[in-house]
Amino acid sequence: MEIAGLLAALGYREEPLGFFYTERPPQEGNSPRPARLPSAAEEARGEVDFGQLFAGFSCVMGHVWRARRQGRAAWFDREHFGCLGGAFYLGFLKPQLEIIARYVSTGIPGVLPGERYLPSPEVCRRFFETIDPPAATGRYAVFQPLSRFGPDEEPEVVIFFARPEVLTGLFMLAAFVTGDFQVVQAPFGADCSQVVTWPRKFWAEGSPKAVLGGFDPSARKYHAPDELSFAVPWELFRRLATHWRESFLTGETWERVRHKIRLSDKVWGEK
Repeated sequence: MEIAGLLAALGYREEPLGFFYTERPPQEGNSPRPARLPSAAEEARGEVDFGQLFAGFSCVMGHVWRARRQGRAAWFDREHFGCLGGAFYLGFLKPQLEIIARYVSTGIPGVLPGERYLPSPEVCRRFFETIDPPAATGRYAVFQPLSRFGPDEEPEVVIFFARPEVLTGLFMLAAFVTGDFQVVQAPFGADCSQVVTWPRKFWAEGSPKAVLGGFDPSARKYHAPDELSFAVPWELFRRLATHWRESFLTGETWERVRHKIRLSDKVWGEK
């Protein structure tokens, strides 16, 4: 693999993040405040204090944003999950609670405003059944820069955050190294589902896909302007980093795109 060469060819200045599960917490990083994760059975019995739970809301992507800025880790577990959506998408909670099916859709009149991202709780429940997040495979779910992985650690997913010109390179390179015309997918979901859940789900189903994300309006505040995410399973990333020199990234057409990348960096003060 030639990671540094790939990033330079793409004109990508930020180190990608790797996501993985581990039994060891990071030595440096940020995480949500501790809280007790309720179950669907407890919800059905009316035993959950949702006022207290929502008061402690902390978005997964907010912690990821901080990890990106600091060059450190963001980590989560069953006691540090931030929000019920994050707990579900990171594989710590299943089934998802009924209140979230209502929150994402129409809400509860006079009690809970809905995000109205889906037209009804029934459709939202069908979505939860469809995405069906793979279970966490370790105590801690960790996002961290690739350079912070030890020799005995390997990410499950590699995540880029980039603007359209760099995404163009990643998009076309993914097709080049796989020969798969539909290798890049952009499925519906919360922001954290697009950087973790969908790539893990596609991989578990034997269909490695790159996932284009960053479309969740609630999490756009944790992206730079014009920025989206591009998440790939580790094995696909290895192929990107191994075969990029054989692709268009070394040709004149891409050099013209790199000129636009430099212009974009200048506009956003990243030169």
